[in-house]
Amino acid sequence: MMERGLEYLGVSPRKHEENGSVRKGLNQKPLYTSDAGHPISDDDNSLTIGESGTGIFEDVHLFEKNAHFNRERVPERVVHANGTGAHGYFEVTHDVTDLCKASFLSEVGKRTPVLGRWSSVTGETGFPDTNRDPRGFALKFYTDEGNWDMVGNNTPVFFVRDALKFPDLIHSQKRNPQTHMKDPNAFWDFLSLVPETLHQVLITFSPRGVPDGYRHMHGYGSHTFKWVNKEGKAHWVKFHFLSDQGIKNLPHERAVELAGINPDYAIEDLFQNIEKGNGPSWTFKVQVMPLEDAPFYRFDPFDLTKVWSHKDYPLREVGKLKFDRNPTNYFAEIEQASFSPGHMVPGIEASPDRVLQFRLIAYDDASRYRLGANYLQIPVNRCPFAKVQNYARDGPMTISDNGGNKPNYYPNSFEDLPRPDPAQPGVHPYKHDGGIMSRTPPKKWSEQDDYEQPRTLWQQMSAEDKEMTAKNIAGHIQGAKETIIQRQLGVFRRCDESLAKQVEEMLAVKRKSQDPYTMVA
Repeated sequence: MMERGLEYLGVSPRKHEENGSVRKGLNQKPLYTSDAGHPISDDDNSLTIGESGTGIFEDVHLFEKNAHFNRERVPERVVHANGTGAHGYFEVTHDVTDLCKASFLSEVGKRTPVLGRWSSVTGETGFPDTNRDPRGFALKFYTDEGNWDMVGNNTPVFFVRDALKFPDLIHSQKRNPQTHMKDPNAFWDFLSLVPETLHQVLITFSPRGVPDGYRHMHGYGSHTFKWVNKEGKAHWVKFHFLSDQGIKNLPHERAVELAGINPDYAIEDLFQNIEKGNGPSWTFKVQVMPLEDAPFYRFDPFDLTKVWSHKDYPLREVGKLKFDRNPTNYFAEIEQASFSPGHMVPGIEASPDRVLQFRLIAYDDASRYRLGANYLQIPVNRCPFAKVQNYARDGPMTISDNGGNKPNYYPNSFEDLPRPDPAQPGVHPYKHDGGIMSRTPPKKWSEQDDYEQPRTLWQQMSAEDKEMTAKNIAGHIQGAKETIIQRQLGVFRRCDESLAKQVEEMLAVKRKSQDPYTMVA
């Protein structure tokens, strides 16, 4: 699993032919097998009774081949369905450690493998990629602290500033539920009723509305994010990826013409340029705003329909993004790729942007639907440099070790199992609209007595109910380890001494009689 992930990144490719692991047939070519590894002698003819006879159920290979064929598509992305991708790397060119503690930014010259995906927004798979539409600009940085997904667009703003409006926006730009055609009435009806969309509308219908392929457009994080340095000092930032190829756009008439001649124009342009050794690059820059500026800026700095003035907050260079390798298999490496703004490494955090706040969970939710519960175990989505250690288990298509024989819950009292590290700084706390965001329990929780109400409940029980409760507990807990039993008796004792005493007495009775009864929860 890990090796396969490395292979996708070009870090440690495996050569089966060299190590003799490829099974050979009698003709010394790679042996054609079933999905279970059984050798196949003939893939041209079905099993029949007689040369012109009826097919039979015994033809397992025929059934398997077509059953897989019927299932070889996954649901396409609701938005950004039509696109392409490539592999490359990011290299730090300027010191930004005063702004961000992320390990992949820790020193000039450090390189990090990156997967990029570019797309149109509203068209389905196969839709012409020269349509007038914003373009997706998604990056997956495989860092030594886990993956950082930068999931943005080729525009610095978006149509709406509240996630509640996002489904309606996309519905208005997709196909009419009756005619199944694009619907200008729905498109403009929604936009005209939501005037905050105007900034993005003007960009979309400007000469920059149809980039000449994916190489000749900038990329933006669009949202405001937070960078935190090692000293805990934070700044608001906006991400800019400026095309080193320069901006180049298609006139409307040429874009329409290409839609009929070559609907995969942008996909082809990227692929062919990388194949020829002319892979694209972008320069990564950030705008930086001190936290204390945000409440007093002339508009809401977290409003996704607004940009920050470059005069107020000039660009600061971070590094270079270069793409130099096409995928070997599009489905495995691009269609199965999952990006989520919620995948942030230490030093990169979210802002109160309402659209971003929902995207943090919505993208992972979409991937669980589209690819399955274990989508992060798919090699292209799994970081080969940061080992995943938690208590998630099972589900369809589990392809990791699934935790082996280790417990699948926390907290637990076993050695050598994953533990949260209080030394880790966690999310940077900041005050926003009167409240401080932090991972902190309410003060009342530490002041209140968690035993008071259980004690009252126990003391109000009848003698018969107390006896039955203690008996039920003893029957259930007797199968646990002695250290765990004693720990739980301590909890009972802090509640009420008589509770602990009655449970101990019932335990002694059961042990003496070797009662096999164990209550099943």
